[in-house]
Amino acid sequence: MSLWKQRAVGAEAPYFALGPFKVRLPFVHYRFEWPDYLQGLLMCAVDLAAISLMTELLGMPFEAALAIVLINGLFYLLHHLLGDPVVPGWITPAIPLLMMYVETFPEGEARVHALIAFQMMLGLFAMVLGASGVAKKVVQLIPSAMKAGVIMGAGLAAVAVVFKEGGRFETYPFTITIAVGIAFYLIFSKHFAALQDKHWLFAAIGKLGVFPIIVLAIVVAPLFSEAPWPEIEWGITQPDFVTMFTEYTLFGVGMPPWMMFVTAIPTVLAAYIVLFGDVLQSKAILDEADEVRQDEKIDYDPNRAHMIFGARNFGMSIIGPDVAMCGPLWAAMHVVIVERFKKGRKAMDSIFGGAGSFRWGTNTGLLLLPVVSLVEPILGIALALTLLIQGYVSVRIGIQEARSERDLGIAGVIAAILVVKGATWAFAAGVLLCFLIYGWRLAGPNEFKAKGEQDA
Repeated sequence: MSLWKQRAVGAEAPYFALGPFKVRLPFVHYRFEWPDYLQGLLMCAVDLAAISLMTELLGMPFEAALAIVLINGLFYLLHHLLGDPVVPGWITPAIPLLMMYVETFPEGEARVHALIAFQMMLGLFAMVLGASGVAKKVVQLIPSAMKAGVIMGAGLAAVAVVFKEGGRFETYPFTITIAVGIAFYLIFSKHFAALQDKHWLFAAIGKLGVFPIIVLAIVVAPLFSEAPWPEIEWGITQPDFVTMFTEYTLFGVGMPPWMMFVTAIPTVLAAYIVLFGDVLQSKAILDEADEVRQDEKIDYDPNRAHMIFGARNFGMSIIGPDVAMCGPLWAAMHVVIVERFKKGRKAMDSIFGGAGSFRWGTNTGLLLLPVVSLVEPILGIALALTLLIQGYVSVRIGIQEARSERDLGIAGVIAAILVVKGATWAFAAGVLLCFLIYGWRLAGPNEFKAKGEQDA
């Protein structure tokens, strides 16, 4: 029975309750959105980009790393199925922090132990915050200047990764320039939004999000000799679960020494600060969408989100530790889905339909060898694309979080320190600046709002 067809205007998408979770199934509780599913088929290229991170850091074979990507892909589905209206992804800005920490251990079993200990601690920490209800209060208590700075800093860090010396821009300069330029035009341009209202062809292209950009990159990269033409292979992918379980999980290398859990604590806290920015960003983006789409009530609960991505990290630490980690948000694709959602109920019936259909698509793509072999030459380009879109959105949302010009100044300093010195230093600097400028309250009045009221 298609319960989604019975949703009243202004109501939530239908669900059945399971404790703090709201279970929604495809075709029953939400309409399956084929444009988003098709995007997912090719955007699995970004998920596959995690393979290069694991082979580089852990010396893991390609097929074993693919097995971890597949397991993580299944865990992505938990968010929309349990009531979290987002497109989940990695904790992208924290990846450099984790790699620096793990590289302090010798390659081999010690590094695997370090990764397991870190991800298990991060998962437990997030689950405790969510289950206790503290996570939601943390979101509300953090000063707006620090919220703005963390989100802006995450965006700047994402851009810096692409353009740093030896970064992906140096490898694919022409393809990234062309692909990102067209992507920004299709997703964010008011001119293209107006064209979509006038012609069905532009409307159809707009519904596909970044799908056309990935197709374009597959063609453009070989033309500029920045990547080889894809060699299409047929069949189903063959992940090596045996090697993964026996050499890279608790079942093969055993439990990490207790001291590794202790030494992981600072990195866990630093990663959580960055992760927390994604939680804030999720809420901010959905709040924007909620104002536009009055026909569907969107319930985003930070506590529920913490329990879900905390469980994902804890589970992956046991059955497939992942360098990319399990984050609450894939900012780039979440924005693409939300932008299409904003276009009305005909374009996308429910936010859960868009987010869920996309993640069903990525999981399908990971299993299809023709899809994997098609996008394999442009994995670095796909990663750069998602980082730059995330950077744009993070900076924009971060500025909107600021309530005054003082907040903006503090946020700018926090963001810069986050990029240069890391999340721990940025957080400490933010607390100090808020105290010096605002005193014990750590937050000032909403001066932008006050100014607007005076102008009125």
